[in-house]
Amino acid sequence: MRRFAIGLACCAALLVGACSGSGDVVDSSDSGGVAGADGGGSRTVNGIVVEAGAELAGANLAGADLSGAYLVGINLAGADLTGANLSGADLSGANFLDANLYQANLSGANLNIAYLHRADLVDANMSGADLTGADLSGTFLLNTNLRDANLTGADLSRSNRTTADFTGATMPDGTKYP
Repeated sequence: MRRFAIGLACCAALLVGACSGSGDVVDSSDSGGVAGADGGGSRTVNGIVVEAGAELAGANLAGADLSGAYLVGINLAGADLTGANLSGADLSGANFLDANLYQANLSGANLNIAYLHRADLVDANMSGADLTGADLSGTFLLNTNLRDANLTGADLSRSNRTTADFTGATMPDGTKYP
């Protein structure tokens, strides 16, 4: 049922995007990668079109600036996002299975019900991110900044988080970390 709901949400998001008439493709190397005033639309990074619902498993997006992007339901399984800037991006329902997010900036990102199983989040900045219902099982959270993040209902089982900073974060059970 959860997969159906995610799929339905992604389809609705794509339909709304298709009906908006925008269709802008912006090369992030030319103008900072911002398409439209709301930061949505598609972006081209290293010749790869990055947009909501895209199938980009295994893509090399290291160092990409996708800040504020609307990427609901994107598949980035096994992708290299080393040092990428995803701050403020809407990544709800995204698939990051086995993705490399080493030193990535995900501050303020929406990662509701995102699938981050076994993702490398070492030295990543996830401060203020919304990880409600996200699957972080088996992730590497060494030196990860999760200050003020919302982890309500998130799955942190089997994750290595011994040096992660949870200061002010809302934990999976709804309690605030000191």
